Amino acid sequence: MTTTATTTGARRHAGSYPAEPAQVRQARAALAVILRDCPRADDAILVASEYATNSVIHSASRGGGEFTLRVEVRQDNVRIEVEDAGGAWHGGPGDDGRPHGFDVVAAIAGPQNWGINGDTSGRVAWATLGW
Repeated sequence: MTTTATTTGARRHAGSYPAEPAQVRQARAALAVILRDCPRADDAILVASEYATNSVIHSASRGGGEFTLRVEVRQDNVRIEVEDAGGAWHGGPGDDGRPHGFDVVAAIAGPQNWGINGDTSGRVAWATLGW
């Protein structure tokens, strides 16, 4: 894990974690330290947790791979990225009538402030939260 401060005042964090359920908690804990004075720390941690959980459960990273959490805290926003090994995509709305991971992210970040880039060989889920 690395955390740096830049000359522009931004703070960056990057950490790689084994794609195991217990590691999502570790990623959240690391993020809480980095976001200690961030106005939307709770929202950013929830978004990162949703993305990391998807990596652990649904991506090709599960079963011995890893996911990488990257965060950049700027003067007016925070950007969260979770990268994994991609894999077949079996997304879609849940059939239980309640919101699920990406629904939660969309509600927190807003429609133009989150997305997923990549394919079966690797994906990055990202979100930008302004203050």
